Amino acid sequence: MEKRNKSVVILVAEDDPDDQLLIKEAIDESKVSNQIIFVQDGVDLMDYLHHRGKFSDTLTSPRPGIILLDLNMPRKDGREALREIKADHKLRRIPVIVLTTSKAEEDILRTYEIGANSFITKPVTFEGLVEVVKILKNYWFEIVQLPR
Repeated sequence: MEKRNKSVVILVAEDDPDDQLLIKEAIDESKVSNQIIFVQDGVDLMDYLHHRGKFSDTLTSPRPGIILLDLNMPRKDGREALREIKADHKLRRIPVIVLTTSKAEEDILRTYEIGANSFITKPVTFEGLVEVVKILKNYWFEIVQLPR
């Protein structure tokens, strides 16, 4: 199968440094060759997407092709950031995959209602996370046609 989305940048909004490290290691283990960029919270996520402040340089802050979004972050949580992304005509086409510890039915329903493309509860083991990343890689980077 053709690897058509290798140049797609993955933007990960995750405030927990341990989870960031685990996600990075799972991505490496899964042999995802896409560029990965991490932001700390919803405020940084929106600054990145709008190229504000430390993210003003589009060469070092390229437009992401996909966003992995934690829901529970400081300053601006993932729900609020998702709502803003999907309300913005320049950003709404970027697929947003919620990757969170929440299993709450309310979170699942609410995030889909405001435009999440997928909702994934973070696995409790590293091996589980690697498996999820492999599935995401296969689906989002080898099967799906992403908008440019």
